[in-house]
Amino acid sequence: MSHDVAAAIERVRERIALACQRAGRDPSSVQLVSVSKGHSEQLIRVAYDAGMRVFGENYAQELAAKATGLGDLPEIRWRFIGHLQRNKIKLIERARATVDTVDSSRLAEAISTRAAARGEKVEVLVQVNIGDETQKSGCKADELPALVESVRALPNVTLRGLMTVAPHLEDAEATRPFFAALRELAEAQNLPELSMGMTHDLEQAVEEGSTMLRIGTAIFGPRPAMKP
Repeated sequence: MSHDVAAAIERVRERIALACQRAGRDPSSVQLVSVSKGHSEQLIRVAYDAGMRVFGENYAQELAAKATGLGDLPEIRWRFIGHLQRNKIKLIERARATVDTVDSSRLAEAISTRAAARGEKVEVLVQVNIGDETQKSGCKADELPALVESVRALPNVTLRGLMTVAPHLEDAEATRPFFAALRELAEAQNLPELSMGMTHDLEQAVEEGSTMLRIGTAIFGPRPAMKP
């Protein structure tokens, strides 16, 4: 049986609405980002036809290829949500993607320099390793104020907020303190956007203030196996 993307999107929106109701929030305050990593352009078109407009990709080359292949979709927008190497920035420029994973001043400076050469500004989020996990990217919480200050000083990037990948815990409720901690960091830096929460823990993220959810599996189903 084929996966019904449109029905899946509706189920995700229902989950968001219920979480917002519990938190006393307007569902329109939460942006839904479809994480399309590993999925086909055809499936992205199905999601677009079902009303999705914002898609997240983890790999620069994959994003570049999809932005080209889906260039006929007038309202599609891209967010880069994977670890970005400075020498790969040029690959994502055609997509005009936000970069949600800035974790160093060197990366932010490189993004700003290339944006200046094009006469553009790029919106970014700073990624925080809120769980202090060695296998994950992101700055540490105590490094955040200095990084925010350096990013804000750059002329061709606009810092909008913070992003994190919370530890994956069997009990989604256990992720709540991590989301609350990121919200407090954002409030301290006067940053409006909070990209936190995925399929497993979106309810807890919304209830703790997320403004942007990155949802892949609950929309597209499991990613196809990588070809050998």
